[in-house]
Amino acid sequence: MSPEGQEPLEAVLERRFGLSTSLPALFFEREAPRIAEACWAMARRFHQGGRLLAFGNGAWATDAQHVSVEFVHPVIVGKRALPALALTNDSATLSGLMAGGRADRPFGEQLRVLARPQDIALGFSPDGRCANVLAALAQARQLGLLTLAMLGGDGGLITAEAVDYRFVVPADDPLIIQEVHETLYHVLWELVHVFFEHEGVLQ
Repeated sequence: MSPEGQEPLEAVLERRFGLSTSLPALFFEREAPRIAEACWAMARRFHQGGRLLAFGNGAWATDAQHVSVEFVHPVIVGKRALPALALTNDSATLSGLMAGGRADRPFGEQLRVLARPQDIALGFSPDGRCANVLAALAQARQLGLLTLAMLGGDGGLITAEAVDYRFVVPADDPLIIQEVHETLYHVLWELVHVFFEHEGVLQ
């Protein structure tokens, strides 16, 4: 039974499970060629001594941390550790950069100081309208980094021209968007290692 005016629990569960299975399948079928291309580009950057620098806001800050630890501390025995850092980890630096009233600048400023041209910038935004993520990706591009964006909705202000690789989950539900993002960066991690097992293609 559900309180008057509320959707029945069974309907909520059915809709949730339906989205969690159908949307990811459609997304990965559509994006498979570009995912493989992005993994090859990432593997080449790592092969050249580059690092992964990830960032996002709120719940997506935890995704930045999650993907960075996957690369630094592989959960599969025998996979090499690769350098990665979540720009969201240092609360002192973030709050210090934001104290001047420029909430759109912290990630970009961190990249300006820390990034090297061979690095990879990975920005997360549930709707593509996070000003600080947009500014950081623009900064990364200016510095010559490989740029990737994991987005939701219609991709918002982070256009295909703004980054090297743009992956948009066509949904407004933040839970579904984050589920697909998590699967996507696990796929990126795995395929980067596949390319490292065939290093001749990275020259």
